[in-house]
Amino acid sequence: MERVALYLQDAHPIRQGMELAQYAEKRGFTEVWQAESRLVRDAIVPMAAFAAVTETVKIGSGVINNWTRNIGLLAATYLTLDDLAPNRIICGIGAWWDPLARNVGITRRKPLLAMRETVTVFKRLLALERVTFHGEFHHVDGIELDVVHGRREPRNVPVYIGATGPKMMELTGEIADGAVLNYCVPPEYNLEALRRLEIGAKRAGRTLDDIDRPQLMICSVDDDHKKALDGARWMLTQYLAQQPHIAKASGVSEETVREIQSILGWPATKEQIRSAMHLVPDDLVMRITASGTPNDVKAKVQEYIDNGCTCPILYPLGDPKLMIDTFATK
Repeated sequence: MERVALYLQDAHPIRQGMELAQYAEKRGFTEVWQAESRLVRDAIVPMAAFAAVTETVKIGSGVINNWTRNIGLLAATYLTLDDLAPNRIICGIGAWWDPLARNVGITRRKPLLAMRETVTVFKRLLALERVTFHGEFHHVDGIELDVVHGRREPRNVPVYIGATGPKMMELTGEIADGAVLNYCVPPEYNLEALRRLEIGAKRAGRTLDDIDRPQLMICSVDDDHKKALDGARWMLTQYLAQQPHIAKASGVSEETVREIQSILGWPATKEQIRSAMHLVPDDLVMRITASGTPNDVKAKVQEYIDNGCTCPILYPLGDPKLMIDTFATK
């Protein structure tokens, strides 16, 4: 495995995340990605923290949304991160999801056009161009990243779109440097994703090989197989209720999702998750996560690689150092 990445959400204090980023780098991990999903932890602050205490790993947002940050500020933010860790920053960005977006007053209309405009203007600004752009979602007049006391040169901040649906996947193949493939999906989900990425790539005169394809994966590793599965089941119960687009991509029935949603509130309590866990069977856990003993999880991750993933982005449930050690290359 040439590349392997650590994925952090909000399960660990940020200072522990910094230590894990250093440990992962020491053990040969090539990337660290920070989530920004629920209203719990912004991605940018931990990314800066991880970048400050590492030397070689790339640091990615996995993923921020393209609705809530002004495009000028978004570009300035990634310029700042690149100042801290030159050529090590990846902008992972996605179209967000309902009901969260709706609950904070965001109407996700025309998500494909909105993403196209965001990526277009973002890339031009990071190339240190002076940009005038009048679209449906972004209006800027003669703006540029006004670098006075720093590197006045185009920045190498690749854009990876966290695409789930087929049309967004095609757009990713057309305009992005990479796709952050979703988790909680079976390995064979990737085959259709790759087909869509290739359709988009051809529109831009590119091939599938031009699109990097790291993939988020829940990784619950324990010498006790049952304990490992229960760890992933806890996470899946919450995700299937709160992110129905992932449930749809993973092939979970609408009836099961509705039943879980009827038990879980927003935000879900531990008691609610515990009472709904029985609705997520072992075979589903094993089909859409890498869960089990160290050998089990390595074999499952390899399935995703065999189906087109270029770099597993592993979200550790249980002992994070055991997971890092399981996939260490150093």
